[in-house]
Amino acid sequence: MVAIPGGKFLMGSPDDELERLSWESPQHSVIIQPFFMGKFLVTQSQWAAVAALPQVNIDLNSDPSYFKGANRPVEQVSWDDVIEFCARLSQKTQKTYRLPSEAEWEYACRAGTTTPFYFGETITTDLANYRGTDWDYNGTVYPGNYAQGPKGEYRQQTTDVGKFPANPFGLFDMHGTIWEWCLDEWHENYNKAPKDGSALLGDNDNQNRLLRGGSWYNIPRGCRSASRLYGARGFGNYFVGFRVVVIGGRT
Repeated sequence: MVAIPGGKFLMGSPDDELERLSWESPQHSVIIQPFFMGKFLVTQSQWAAVAALPQVNIDLNSDPSYFKGANRPVEQVSWDDVIEFCARLSQKTQKTYRLPSEAEWEYACRAGTTTPFYFGETITTDLANYRGTDWDYNGTVYPGNYAQGPKGEYRQQTTDVGKFPANPFGLFDMHGTIWEWCLDEWHENYNKAPKDGSALLGDNDNQNRLLRGGSWYNIPRGCRSASRLYGARGFGNYFVGFRVVVIGGRT
């Protein structure tokens, strides 16, 4: 776990950010309290170890991933699966493990930066795992490069965690590799977003949960610090995984 210092930041994308989407608005100030966050995405070996712990609420598949590898991120796990993972880990360690709020995730990803990526104004496939080639989808071509950056390779799969450079906070794979579940329910804008870094929850009819970070499957615009997506809480796919935060101290 990496210690993330508290601070204040602007969440969301500015109006002039290239290829931004309307649901990244309005940009707003958020105050974040210190917390600890996983240096890496949760790996398949870590998932298997926790899946072997006593059940709290639901069963867990000990080997759900499509792309196999002990040090690759676990994927094809739903939001409900991940909540169970956190509950089992918390029960075992007597510490509070949970998903990050969307605000905590973006704050940790940016690590003090204000550019589209924590690397700067653009990104390359030497720095992250994403679709670095043009994508022809139903006759529309989506570029494999962002801004003035170059095109690159399309690996078509996950990679071992920690393969690419960390951000200034020491966190790896915050851009690309795999979408990461957050605690929040999905909302189409930030009009009701908390200003204290907490998760936006409470609508019992809302079954959609936040995803952040982009993945190996996505073109670079989907991997920006402000990019956001959603999935049904029971949804799992080979480009969806997670990392955890812990409250109360380093583990």
